[in-house]
Amino acid sequence: MRLAKPTDLGRDLVRFFEDYLPAQRGVSPHTIRSYRDALLLLLQFTARDSKRAIERLEIADLTPERIARFLSFLEAERKNGIATRNARLGAIHVFARFMASHHPELLGLLQRIIGLPFKHGAREAPIEYLERSEVEAVLNSIDRTTKRGRRDYALFALMFNTGARVQEVLDLRRRDVRLDAPCQVRLHGKGSRVRLCPIWPATARLLRNLMQESRSGEPEAADAFLFTNVHGRQLTRFGVRYLLRKYVVTASCVVTTLREKRIHPHSVRHSTAVALLKAGVDFATISQWLGHVSLNTTMRYARADLDLKRQALSQVFPEALAPPRGGHLLLDGRDLVGWLRRL
Repeated sequence: MRLAKPTDLGRDLVRFFEDYLPAQRGVSPHTIRSYRDALLLLLQFTARDSKRAIERLEIADLTPERIARFLSFLEAERKNGIATRNARLGAIHVFARFMASHHPELLGLLQRIIGLPFKHGAREAPIEYLERSEVEAVLNSIDRTTKRGRRDYALFALMFNTGARVQEVLDLRRRDVRLDAPCQVRLHGKGSRVRLCPIWPATARLLRNLMQESRSGEPEAADAFLFTNVHGRQLTRFGVRYLLRKYVVTASCVVTTLREKRIHPHSVRHSTAVALLKAGVDFATISQWLGHVSLNTTMRYARADLDLKRQALSQVFPEALAPPRGGHLLLDGRDLVGWLRRL
């Protein structure tokens, strides 16, 4: 069977992900994964739109008109928000600039791609998080009589405990877990930053049981990923999203408020942040706990929780906020506008 010859697009993709991003730009693995997801979605859309196999696509197939249709597809079909749409476009811009340096003959086409504008109007979406009763319902919906269920329970218990990003949890290896007092995990976050996060003794017991139950006879057991799938490979973010959605649907039969929420893996992180805030933990500690670069990122959780707003409201003078007393305002017929303003 004759092997297909790599296209210019295929060769550029390899150089982009294997050399340009990690070696020349020095971007983090999280950013590389984000760019990968964006370009994979674009290639899949282009293949369907052009009725060609992905491996046969050329650079010329990535026309500005097609990319504009792809961006519309993200919003209309995948229900992505403007912020996500702009993030995908940003990855495409970076890839187009990279290709422009290698294909001057296609500079006109690539400049038109780079010129595709970001969309304005992106609003900060309300933070979706779980209340304590909802967290308990999700965890209780997991069948812990099976090996896979015990893995899932340990996974989500650790996520609720640490408030870590889903990829930070999935990147955990056995050597990153300390099960003796003080129990803690070593998380590798954005920008290659490393932080230590304490875990409850109950969470440590779950992780100990998980590691004892998993395959440990490998020569490099300390380097083995903590959470793996049935094939022994690292669990993926998409797998975690699927599992969480499954357990939320089951839990919604018990706690009906879950039916009104759009819960995703990052909602678990939000839940931890709001729980810490309700417990009276200061913003600086929460910021360090979650691995935020800026304290402003942490401050948004104060705006998210209604109970905290009620608590703040109760601390001001209630009589200052009371509605005006009932009575009559005299209208003498001379100043109707002023009368209306005094109502």
